[in-house]
Amino acid sequence: MVARLRGFIIGVLLALALIRTAASEAAEIPPAERIVVLVGMDGFRWDYLDKFQPPNLTKLAKEGARAERMIPSFPSLTFPNFYTLATGLRPEHHGIIGNNMFDPEMKAFFSLGSASVSDGRWWGGEPIWVTAQKQGRRAACMFWPGSEAEIGGVRPDEWRKFDGDVTPTQRVQTVLEWLNRPADTRPQLVTLYFHEADSAGHHTGPDSEETAAAVREVDTAIGTLLAGIEAQPELAARTNFVFVADHGMTPISPDRVISLRQLLGERAGQIDFSGAVAGLRPPAGTEEEVLATLRAQPHLQAYRREEIPARLHFRDHRRIPPIVIIADEGWQVSKNPPPPPDSEDRARFYKATHGFDPELTSMHATFVAWGPAIRAGVTVPPFENIHVYPLLCSLLGLKPAACDGDEQLAVKVLKP
Repeated sequence: MVARLRGFIIGVLLALALIRTAASEAAEIPPAERIVVLVGMDGFRWDYLDKFQPPNLTKLAKEGARAERMIPSFPSLTFPNFYTLATGLRPEHHGIIGNNMFDPEMKAFFSLGSASVSDGRWWGGEPIWVTAQKQGRRAACMFWPGSEAEIGGVRPDEWRKFDGDVTPTQRVQTVLEWLNRPADTRPQLVTLYFHEADSAGHHTGPDSEETAAAVREVDTAIGTLLAGIEAQPELAARTNFVFVADHGMTPISPDRVISLRQLLGERAGQIDFSGAVAGLRPPAGTEEEVLATLRAQPHLQAYRREEIPARLHFRDHRRIPPIVIIADEGWQVSKNPPPPPDSEDRARFYKATHGFDPELTSMHATFVAWGPAIRAGVTVPPFENIHVYPLLCSLLGLKPAACDGDEQLAVKVLKP
């Protein structure tokens, strides 16, 4: 019995020694040899981890670093913020100022799902995959706003055109195929994007069982990704994960809609975009009258572009229209009147949305980092999402392009 006990203790000590050795070797891998997987979770509000307790992300958040909340850039919309996460630039500096927008120099409109998303003229700044490739690393993008375009003359080594019918599991399988390649053809930066939580949140609200199920679906796919990487110790020792969301979500109602056409008629002029935030190009000579009408309307704030509050950083790009309207939380500024009662359109009206003032907690997003280069058990106070790009550069040992972020997040999250 004593001999068996002694053997068991020796075995445990040997196992612990092996674990310590593996951890030490992982920590010593230099940044130039690391792999970073950047996972974007659209609409994954900051409190979904605690509200829905997805097992894989909850475990990673406890073992690694998480933010109390991550603050989006204005407007708190998908394309502006995923591109800010990738570049470290605010929307007024990278030019993707909305999901839909107009460029007065190009005399062209940009909209989701159109050919404009693959036109590099729209995309300013330098996204992380371009930074990586300019400095000799390989990059692969499984869906990410901007990755379908040639930016600065560069495309990712691998990229996929967005297709919402590709399941989370299928996306993960493609990423694992990329990472299973020989070292000389394997990407060191991978982006992966999931839209499911955002879609469910829009259609059923942030507190619904459908949204909870979408969060679980994303979490299950993340579990598959982790298992595929951890099955290969050499790969696991090099791979660090950064999980980010673009914005939060808050309930809305067809009873809280302000119609620009009803309110302004033809004076509305060209409406570049509408929703939680709206942008107008009114007919020449009518701007003062339009502003006076808007400012008399409750549940919104209307600004000349040059008078938009400085804290929103939303003045300095030609695509920002002359008049910008910001709705109060839970309200919508629409081109047309709300759908009538008992209509099919009213039944299909979104239950929740985003785009509102980033100071609103409901707009805040999730951030989790985990891996051999990440501090353990760290909770970071709320921070702006412009600091994620410098963190990614630090993880990979890259020199960052000029951006609005700095090293403050990297200092808090990375091991010394």
